[in-house]
Amino acid sequence: MAEALLSKKNKKIIKDGLWEANPITFQVLGICSALAVTTQVKTALVMAIGLTTVTAMSNVIISLIRNFIPSKIRIIVQLTVVSTVVILIDQILKAYFFDVSKQLSVFVGLIITNCIVMGRLEAFAMSNPPRKAFLDGLGNGLGYSCVLITLGIIRELFGSGTLWGYHVIPHSFYEAGYVNNGLMVLAPGAFFLLGCIIWIQRSISGYSEVK
Repeated sequence: MAEALLSKKNKKIIKDGLWEANPITFQVLGICSALAVTTQVKTALVMAIGLTTVTAMSNVIISLIRNFIPSKIRIIVQLTVVSTVVILIDQILKAYFFDVSKQLSVFVGLIITNCIVMGRLEAFAMSNPPRKAFLDGLGNGLGYSCVLITLGIIRELFGSGTLWGYHVIPHSFYEAGYVNNGLMVLAPGAFFLLGCIIWIQRSISGYSEVK
């Protein structure tokens, strides 16, 4: 009898990517995009969806063909699969979300070499069946997405006073002397916030305790 899609083991695969082995806060991967595309919630969300889709699809494809991939060229095959999926997503963005595509610039293309994607292919998809590989890619993508969107909300709100491009901080605040925090729209601000998120996550999980 086939294992239920949301069995305890399968739920753990997703949970690990979301929390216990979050690709950013625990594995410290994908940091560059987390710093570069989170000045606005919109770009952070699109990047998160893009990477989650690429990770899940690539995991499934590699898992399906894993027994036919010669060991010596497995990295080349993985890169070929990932680049094909990324190109498809990039073309969709240019066709239907051109403004967002311009804002993301080269970062969509750089998903091809993103450590999260390649890491999951090598560590999980190459040795697990397609269903589990899909859940692993989905879980890690969602874990990445949660961090990116959190950064995007904080940086856009305090750096520009907006959310999704709409002003949410009342003009009366500005008239009273409130000033947007310019550090939030700069890479050092994102780096500081990311460090705080990693610290909080690891403190809650107990990883910061001295063994």
